[in-house]
Amino acid sequence: MPSFNQSTAYLPVFFLTGIPGLETSHTWISIPFCCLYAIAISGNSMILFIIITESSLHEPMYYFLSMLSFTDLGLCLSTLVTVLGIFWFNVREISFDACIGQMFFIHGFTFMESSVLLVMAFDRFIAICNPLRYAMILTNSRITAVGFAIIIRGTTALVPLLLLLKRLSFCRSHVLHHSYCFHPDVMKLSCSDTSINSAFGLAIVISTAGLDSVLILLSYVLIIHSVLCIASKEERKKAFGTCVSHLSAVAIFYIPMISLSLVHRFGKHAPPFVHTLIANVYLLIPPVMNPIIYSVKTKQIRKAMLKVFFLSHLRKVSCFF
Repeated sequence: MPSFNQSTAYLPVFFLTGIPGLETSHTWISIPFCCLYAIAISGNSMILFIIITESSLHEPMYYFLSMLSFTDLGLCLSTLVTVLGIFWFNVREISFDACIGQMFFIHGFTFMESSVLLVMAFDRFIAICNPLRYAMILTNSRITAVGFAIIIRGTTALVPLLLLLKRLSFCRSHVLHHSYCFHPDVMKLSCSDTSINSAFGLAIVISTAGLDSVLILLSYVLIIHSVLCIASKEERKKAFGTCVSHLSAVAIFYIPMISLSLVHRFGKHAPPFVHTLIANVYLLIPPVMNPIIYSVKTKQIRKAMLKVFFLSHLRKVSCFF
């Protein structure tokens, strides 16, 4: 265990945590993590490639899906180096500035993903409740503007939050409870008054993920009301079917987020590995599952993937002969 000077009041070096109690097995534990990272990176990269190259997928729904894959890819890459660095090389040290940078990307992509899920709910609402005006409302210029708005919303609120964190003094143990830098985790190590940081952080979460979840719920209340007014049972089934993928993406994003928040707030006496496990699930499961969900549930994406694999196979065969 590293030794610390308890009177330290300068910018510290933090020490990240692997799986507590299983340090000797980190090499073996890294295998499933490597598989999950490989699936997340390849899956989201494939979704992006297919949507960009397939002209038949140049529609609002798939543009928003590409935004979701982009945020998932960013979220995955934000933790890749530190997580695998711990498991493979036991590299636990991270400077304060590097920690701030990692927090910016992790929280930024998290807030952006929440915004994208809200926009996708709005897309489904327009497609089902007002299909005749769908193309008029979701034009390419508006979709581009929405994309920039999502990036701005996801990053600007973080700048003052991280600047507030930099003013704190750290004179306690510098050991973090996760394999990456997480704002509440870092803030707990400060010996300064963190009431402003806590209040501002809570305000950001409520105004982003909290507000988004309420608006997504409202969108689906209106969607359900509209679908139930459809006379044909077959049309109702088809309308609900278009929402299954998005509802699955919402569930796998918000359930781990809520679980991690509850563990941080109420799980003080929980075993240390519980914090680490839920924290990694929170950031890895959505990037892993979203490409699988959309490739299985969305016929157009599935057909485009099969087309890419088929053409790739034909090229290999032609090169062989």
